[in-house]
Amino acid sequence: QVQLVESGGGLVQAGGSLRLSCAASGRTFSNKGMGWFRQAPGKEREFVATINWGGGSTNYGDSVKGRFTISRDNAKNTVYLQMNSLKAEDTAVYYCAAAFNSGSYATSVAYNYWGQGTQVTVSS
Repeated sequence: QVQLVESGGGLVQAGGSLRLSCAASGRTFSNKGMGWFRQAPGKEREFVATINWGGGSTNYGDSVKGRFTISRDNAKNTVYLQMNSLKAEDTAVYYCAAAFNSGSYATSVAYNYWGQGTQVTVSS
C-alpha cells in the first residue's frame, strides 16, 4: 500500500515557477516508477512527467518539455516536479501517481496509486 500527498501548489503569475512535492508512505516507494498528471476543468487527465525507480529515466509530455523537471529522493520517499516558465494553460489540478512497476510510464493505466491533487493556478 502506498499513500501519496501532494503539496506546493498555489497561485503564480505567468513566467513564474513552482515546485510540487509528493510525499509517499509505504516501504515500496523506491521500487516504483512515479508520475505526475494534471487535469484542467472540462478536460481529460493529461500526462505531465514520469520517472523510473532510480531516477535515471524520465519522460515528459510535449506541452511541458524544456520547462518542467521531475526528480525523486528515495531516501525521503518524495518525488518533485519543478515547474518553470509557467503559462496560463498550465492551470490545473496536479496529481502524483505511483506505478505498478519500476519503470517510467506515460499512460495513467500504468499507475495504481494516486494522490488527492494540488491546485496550480497561473495568472496571465
